[in-house]
This record gives sequence, C-alpha cells and structure tokens, in this order.
Amino acid sequence: MGGIGASPCDLDREFAPQIAQLLATPTLQSAQEYYDELIRTKKHDGVRLSHSGKHGKGVCANRDFAEEDLILKDQILVGSQHSLNKIDCIVCSYCFRFIGSIEFQIGRRLYLQSIGASMGSTSERHCHGSDVGSSTGCSGSTNLNGSDVPQEVLMSLMDGVTSLPFSDQFCLPSVVTCPGGCEGELYCSQSCADSDWDSYHSLLCTGSKTEPSRRSALQKFVEHANGTNDIFLVAAKAITFTLLRFKKLKRQPASHESNFSLLMEAWKPLGMGFKKRWWECVALPEDIDSSEEDSFRQQIRDLAFASLQLLKDAIFDPECAPLFSLDVYGHIIGMFELNNLDLVVASPVEDYFIHIDDLPESEKEEAEKVTRPFLDALGEDYSVPCEGTAFFPLQSCMNHSCCPNAKAFKRDEDKDGHAVILAIKPISKGEEITISYIDEDLSYEERQAQLADYGFTCECSKCQEQRPV
Repeated sequence: MGGIGASPCDLDREFAPQIAQLLATPTLQSAQEYYDELIRTKKHDGVRLSHSGKHGKGVCANRDFAEEDLILKDQILVGSQHSLNKIDCIVCSYCFRFIGSIEFQIGRRLYLQSIGASMGSTSERHCHGSDVGSSTGCSGSTNLNGSDVPQEVLMSLMDGVTSLPFSDQFCLPSVVTCPGGCEGELYCSQSCADSDWDSYHSLLCTGSKTEPSRRSALQKFVEHANGTNDIFLVAAKAITFTLLRFKKLKRQPASHESNFSLLMEAWKPLGMGFKKRWWECVALPEDIDSSEEDSFRQQIRDLAFASLQLLKDAIFDPECAPLFSLDVYGHIIGMFELNNLDLVVASPVEDYFIHIDDLPESEKEEAEKVTRPFLDALGEDYSVPCEGTAFFPLQSCMNHSCCPNAKAFKRDEDKDGHAVILAIKPISKGEEITISYIDEDLSYEERQAQLADYGFTCECSKCQEQRPV
C-alpha cells in the first residue's frame, strides 16, 4: 500500500508513547492472568486459555464435551443493537432481551413503519456491514411502506388496551426507562438499567438530565453514526466503558498510581482483543479498483476522524487524552471488525405466529381472525431478530478451523445477547476448541480469500486435504 499520509489527529503525535503502550500486545503472563480471573469469576470451568507460537491465544477444553453440550455462555463486554434494527425490535439496551409484550413489539413496529419512520430519515439500513468501511453484511430489512392497520389499533396494541389471542404464553419483561430520561434506551429491569448506566450510558445519555451543550454534542455524534456507519456507536461505548472504569479506579482510596497507570488498568479488558486500524484491515469492496485503494482507505480514516471529533466534543476527558487519539479509535473499530461475533437474538414475535399456525384448526381459524391483519402487515419480515455488533472476550480468543468442533448457536432457552458456544462433535479434555469465522462449506479458494481479511492462511486438516497440488 502506498500509504495515506500522516494522521490528522494532534493527539496521535502528542501522546505517541502512551498510545504505543495502550496498543501493545499484552504479555503472555498478563493475558493469562486476565483470562484466568475472567474464567474464574464467570464460572467457565470447562475451558482454559492456551498459547501457542503458531496461533497465539486459543481456548482449550478443561473437560470432555459430548456433541451438543454447552461449552460456555460468553457475556458481552461491549455491544450495540444496529440503529435501524431498533425499528424492528425493542430490546433491553444492556442484555438485549426482548421487552414489553408481543402486542407492544408488533404495534410499535407497525406504527413506526406506518409513519415512514427510520433512523436518520432515510430508508437505507445504516448498520455495521451495509455502510462505507464494513466488510460484513447486515441481514433483515425493514418495510417502510406502512401498514393497512389503522393507527388507533396500533396505539391500542402498544398501550396494552388490545390483547392478542394466546399472547399470554409469550410473556416478556416489562419496559424500564433510562434513568437519565432519554428515549433511545430501554431495559428489561432496573438492574440492567443501572448496570448500563454505570458501565457505558451515563456518558452517552441524551436525556433531559444531561447538560444541554453536551447533549447537543452527543446528538450530533449519534446522527453522524446513524448516517454513516453505526459501528461508531459501539466504539463510543468501548471508550465510555474504559473512561468509567478509570474514574472508578481513581475513586478507590488506596490508589496512588498515576493517571496513565490507572488508564492502562481500565483499558485492560479491551486491550486483550486483537486490533488493527480499521482503515487498514477492512476488506476492499469489490467495486473499488486496486489502484484506488489508498484513496478508499483515506476516506475511511477521514470518516473515523470526523466521528471521533464529534465524540470528543461531547465526552473528552483530558486525564484520559490518549484514549481519544485517532490511532486508538481506529484500533477499537478494527477490533470489532476482526473479533466480533454478530449479536443476534431471535424474535418472540416469530415464535408467537408459529404457535398460532400450529394450533388445532378450529382454534387457529378463530385466532387468525385477529392476528392475520397484523401478520399480513408485517409481511415476510415478521421474524426479524435483534441484530447488532458485540465483542465477546472468550469467543474472540477461539481460533478458526474450516472443520470446527464448536459453533455459536442460540438454543430456545437463550433469550439474551450472550454468545452461546456449543460442541458440534465430541471434544476431549485438553483439545483446542475451534469455531469457523466464515462459511466452511465454501470452496477452498473462497475460504482462503475470506480468511485473508483476518490476516492468516488456514492450514486446518480440511484445507490441507483440499489444497491444490
């Protein structure tokens, strides 16, 4: 690559030594201690972290697993629902469980569609994967053509006045509002609301309790992210997560460490993730000629810098200035690009309509007199799940294989945003647990091309067998 010139961010130069420390690969001892403590506190007794010179970090079985056994449920470190998916699905902003009621889910979605609502006043889906600088797709589509159901009927669904038949068999947690008064974040419990506030949202809330100038700056940042690429929203949560950890560490009475030492400790959970600058690791789109690669990557960097400037206007903290450098911001976004496991939670609305369809004929006919207009209005997209981007600390350590022994798969009982890793074949104690980063049913050439974006050539047994002579 010919290069895209010097960084436009002054902080990159002013704090270059500190930034280098933040972005340095953790020592084996530091990583081992961090993951041992994480595994202990989360009670993931069936796995342990391993290291090899060939693959770096990996996850090994600490006991035998049979096929379909649960290996672990990996809690989200930082994650966010895609902006436009918020039209389709109302979920807890902390754990991503569906909330309200079946009626509330259906009524709100159809109401927003009926008034042509969309994030950023556009019918395009501005989610990570569909915008400039993303290499993965975002499934699902929102029908913004409105519905034939009268708005007063939709309002009665949302307000709980109208009940749908058999919906009491699909109870959802009640809606809890944001403690800061913003309308954008809702929760399944006061516990989740408080946890989100303490971990991320207190610095990102655009509610009435936020100082007006900061609220205005935050709104500009959010509007830019919704209009370009909402991966910036996840990056902002990563920064606020670190900032709030820093503030908590600094409040501890026994702490006499320097601000930067405290920042390094606050950064540690994110520092464990594999990172490259976003504009360097994002795959070149098929419609971009290789001769235009430098221009494309500069465009991506400039987009990130514009986002960062807006975020700095809202939440900059001089004690944590290196955290607001473009180099760190680019590496955070790159971490989500390279380490993310898509955040997906199945919709109870899909389960509800399947239940109606499975009723005995007489009951089904009676129920569909009420439900059919809503199903017709929702159309083929009635089953859209919650979708987003997230970073899972243990899943991100799992290495790839084109013939994996485990997979990320949600069972019927998995109702939140945790990553659920299941064994797909027997795994012996001491054996490495592998997942596939791509569709392993692709041809050898297609698999290797996709894996090149992750920076390695796969040499698993399947690839060795299929490699052309």
